[in-house]
Amino acid sequence: MSAVQRFCARESAALGDPLAGSAAHAERNLLLSWPRAKWRRNLRQASDMPVEVSDRLDALAAEGRRVNLIHRRDQRPDRHRLYLMPENRRFEASRDELPALLRALEAGGSLSRWETGPPPGPLLLCCTHGRKDKCCAKFGYATYKALAEAVADRALPFEVWESTHLGGCRLAASAVVFPALRKYGRIGAEDVVPLLESEAAGHPYLPCYRGDSRLTPLQQCAQVAALEWLSARGIRGASLRVETTRDEPPQGAVTLHWADDRHRGRLRVGCRTRELLRHDTCADIDGDGPQRSAVWYPLAIHPCPAD
Repeated sequence: MSAVQRFCARESAALGDPLAGSAAHAERNLLLSWPRAKWRRNLRQASDMPVEVSDRLDALAAEGRRVNLIHRRDQRPDRHRLYLMPENRRFEASRDELPALLRALEAGGSLSRWETGPPPGPLLLCCTHGRKDKCCAKFGYATYKALAEAVADRALPFEVWESTHLGGCRLAASAVVFPALRKYGRIGAEDVVPLLESEAAGHPYLPCYRGDSRLTPLQQCAQVAALEWLSARGIRGASLRVETTRDEPPQGAVTLHWADDRHRGRLRVGCRTRELLRHDTCADIDGDGPQRSAVWYPLAIHPCPAD
């Protein structure tokens, strides 16, 4: 009798591993189209990538710009789309031209020769990096197809791309929206349309939202809890700004200002850490086994007088 195949994403969900607080991501990004069939396990390397291109991408990553490979069927394999985020700039180059583009980028030179104007709408990247983790192949690819089909059917203003590793394989299917830099996890078929509708309206889709990548895990936990508290009271799409944070594990507290077109206020969110014994990737299941990880959970939300 064969053993039941195990997936870290299923085990993470069953464990109650929270989405909020898991949204760490570099703010400076380079996204480069490259055929998915050639991707290696490393998020920025491909088997047919010229050495100079590989070396330039490594150098840019060493300087602090996260590099991901992306793929769409309609992108010719001998031509490459390149995006810079948060600058929201788009470029096109042949494979022969690509080293020169990357050299100019590394040197801070002019990129006008290859620039094609900003993207017409937000970029939505869905991790399908099966060479990195089997959950991203199993759950990520199905979600990518559903997102791409929904965007096409509804003529929504998104470019949907497959992507190499986005972090948090146990949270597959995972995605990130640029330039807003909002991260999502555990996207199921029922989430596809409401997620797209929320993002088209300019605010996060809370059931799958992992948090603002520019915040700490504690602040992300508090941010998501505050947005859920406001949504339960009919306040959706409010902006949030962190005022103060008290981080003294195992407890913490965050005070946030919120505002929409009609109202504003402050919320103080108390949070607490909890230790989980979890597999971060499918490789851990057959390898080193589960690891202890501290995660944040919200405890209480208290409205405060507005300034």
